[in-house]
Amino acid sequence: MTVTTVPDLFDDAREPGLVALAPGLAWLRRHVATAPLVAAIEQIAAAAPWRHLTTPFGGRMSVAMTNAGAVGWHSDARGYRYVEHDPLSGRPWPAMPAAFAALAAEAAARAGFPGFEPDCCLVNRYAAGAQMGVHRDYDERDLGQPIVSVSIGLPAVFLWYGETRRGPPLRVPVADGDVVVFGGPARPGYHGVRRLALPAGAAPDACRLNLTFRRAR
Repeated sequence: MTVTTVPDLFDDAREPGLVALAPGLAWLRRHVATAPLVAAIEQIAAAAPWRHLTTPFGGRMSVAMTNAGAVGWHSDARGYRYVEHDPLSGRPWPAMPAAFAALAAEAAARAGFPGFEPDCCLVNRYAAGAQMGVHRDYDERDLGQPIVSVSIGLPAVFLWYGETRRGPPLRVPVADGDVVVFGGPARPGYHGVRRLALPAGAAPDACRLNLTFRRAR
């Protein structure tokens, strides 16, 4: 797994800072140094290996996933849900690093959602060609809590549809160190990630990593 920062097509808009994209939707550009996060992710994946989950309809997700925290997100023929133990090993998920929880709380507060305490960190790995289909996060008990999404490695395009899946989405060029936060009126919004392209000069095994923090229970 090679996590490489490469220039993207949006460098002219890459100044650090918070951009309010819609009510409840914030983009924190170049918000965090990611090298320490990658080291922690490697430890998580060593304890709970990457896997490609299947959907309730039998499809195989192109994004590889694992989890850290009190619960982890899972999908199979039974449906989408949170589980307390890794189905591959039967053991509890790796503990969420304290630095992860602090990052999620700080980013949420900066976006206008103070007091966020995530109990789940869904870790995604996007190889070239992987994508995240349009969906909304609706498996959590308290939809009053925001979602915090941290981008690491290769740049990607985060797609934001909002209340419905109809019409052209807002295309957000997320890059290494960016954080997207959505809560309040944006919390039930539809979103996805466009198919990941491998930029010129990137290593063949270069990837994008994503940390998605949630309060599931």
